[in-house]
Amino acid sequence: MAARRQILVVTGTGTGVGKTVLSALLVRRCVQTGRPVRAFKPLCSGGRDDAKALAAASGGAQTLDEINPWHFEAPLSPALAARLERRTVSLMQVAEHVRRHSTRSGLTLVEGAGGLLSPLTADGDNRDLILRLRAFPLIVASNRLGVIHDVRATLGSLPPSLRNRAPVVLMAPATADASTVRNARSLSDYHPADRIVEVPRVSEEIQSGAGSPSVALNRKLDQILRLLES
Repeated sequence: MAARRQILVVTGTGTGVGKTVLSALLVRRCVQTGRPVRAFKPLCSGGRDDAKALAAASGGAQTLDEINPWHFEAPLSPALAARLERRTVSLMQVAEHVRRHSTRSGLTLVEGAGGLLSPLTADGDNRDLILRLRAFPLIVASNRLGVIHDVRATLGSLPPSLRNRAPVVLMAPATADASTVRNARSLSDYHPADRIVEVPRVSEEIQSGAGSPSVALNRKLDQILRLLES
């Protein structure tokens, strides 16, 4: 593993696609293998469950408020939820918090909110945060019908310097459809095949940390972590 600090922003094609599940798995895998890691969900709205999942994955190495300094009640985009509470958060504040609480080496994982272009703060979205942090994006999508359009649209919104390098992780849906077994191959017509990773359905037991990931799942997580270095 590289010694230098790497900043990763986990974003996706929309909400509910598996960003938190994958983020927590990656954090746990780093802890298990001895890789320095810090995790952040800077903005939460409609509850702090996502941040709590990252706190549990870190094994108590970080406090909930360190992981999630800003949280709002309404289940809306963080920018809109903050506006309803007459509060303002800027991208600069978010970036400064992440940098201040990161380690000097290892992985800094930042989970965004919603999709790549979802409003995150009063002055920007997840894409803007990636650029401000000079971070590496990881695109998460649900492996179902329609994902080819969703992934292509998301990749097309990234700067050209990041577009072809961004890993795309297809998370298995609760119920597979006819496209699920074909989507990765179809996407390889538009994105490098070696940067597309399919992750199988993750049980609630494994999500909570009560169960151990299979060898096959750990191999997928290691594959994703390696992609961050290439």
